[in-house]
Amino acid sequence: MILEGMPAGLSVGSGTVAAEMRRRQLGHGRGERMRIEQDEGEILSGVRLGETLGSPIAVWIANRDFENWRVAMSADPVPEADDEALRRVYLPRPGHADLVGLLKYDREDARDVLERSSARETAARVAAGSLAKSLLAEFGVTIGSHVQRIGDVEAAAPAYTPTDVTEMNREADASPVRCLDPAAAAEMMKAIDAAAAAGDTLGGVFEVVACGLPVGLGSYASWEERLDGRFAAALMSIQAMKGVEIGAGFLAARSLGSEVHDEIEPDRSRTRSGGYRRRRNNAGGLEGGMTTGEPVVVRAAMKPLSTLMRPLDSVDVRSGKPARAVRERSDVCAVPAAAVVGEAMAALVLADAMREKFGGDSLGEMRTNHEAYLERLGRRGRKA
Repeated sequence: MILEGMPAGLSVGSGTVAAEMRRRQLGHGRGERMRIEQDEGEILSGVRLGETLGSPIAVWIANRDFENWRVAMSADPVPEADDEALRRVYLPRPGHADLVGLLKYDREDARDVLERSSARETAARVAAGSLAKSLLAEFGVTIGSHVQRIGDVEAAAPAYTPTDVTEMNREADASPVRCLDPAAAAEMMKAIDAAAAAGDTLGGVFEVVACGLPVGLGSYASWEERLDGRFAAALMSIQAMKGVEIGAGFLAARSLGSEVHDEIEPDRSRTRSGGYRRRRNNAGGLEGGMTTGEPVVVRAAMKPLSTLMRPLDSVDVRSGKPARAVRERSDVCAVPAAAVVGEAMAALVLADAMREKFGGDSLGEMRTNHEAYLERLGRRGRKA
């Protein structure tokens, strides 16, 4: 993983990356792969003596299972190896990139497609996101997540409005399914176990929350600068995501405007939002493509994983005849882990927005710009 744009002077280390990598491997319903992948992440460049240098940061994530794949994934031809040794795949899985990738790139073996399209790649995203989180924390911004739904089991809404999601993450990580509702968590685990027994998989919905953001990140001036669009693209780019909503999301589409829009009132204590507050947060912390100073709330819907232990109908691409899809090592449910990946993607979006707004080659320069902005907001707030 290579991350560019990090200012110099930020305190990070390999432990910063390893802690987030371990969170990605949690969750009831994960498969045998998690016994193999003990991801940590070794920083190779861009950091010296525990501080970023301003140059690109490279992180190496070792795959402990690679020794078993040296022949199958060899860069050089292996003429003596048969299909079994090369682990060729001719039976594409419905719902995966297998068949479309074969057709797009004119390949015959879906192994050429499925390794790169696999969510294994999200380990690199979490490594990058851990560094982005460290940068955001310097400015009082925290990011957390929790699971709202697995299958048809939905958790009760959290009983509090977070101002700092650190405690929320601590509670979520303590749950085998990263759910804040203990009763729902127990039912979710039962649903996962039932799906596993049937050779099936389950999807769900997770929520990412970011707190401590100043008003005005992002822009309404150009479509590609709008933060809601950038959040949607970032979360939808995670494998198996099929929907993203911000704030009230799809519920707002079937509600009256008077029920949806967040009324505004003065609050001089709210420096980061310019001396104003919203009575509700149906907008999810974003209006006009910009942060409002309220918590940013984004949810993503994850489909059930495409690899089933009871394979679905497919086609043998060599003969064109009906067949059963291939089985690959996979999970029954990865929604808890996907929530951690969602945090990482949100952190990368927000770190980009902070750099755009406050600039600077060093952390000190960014702080100076950030403090000057907050001071200006405070002066306006005192007039509110």
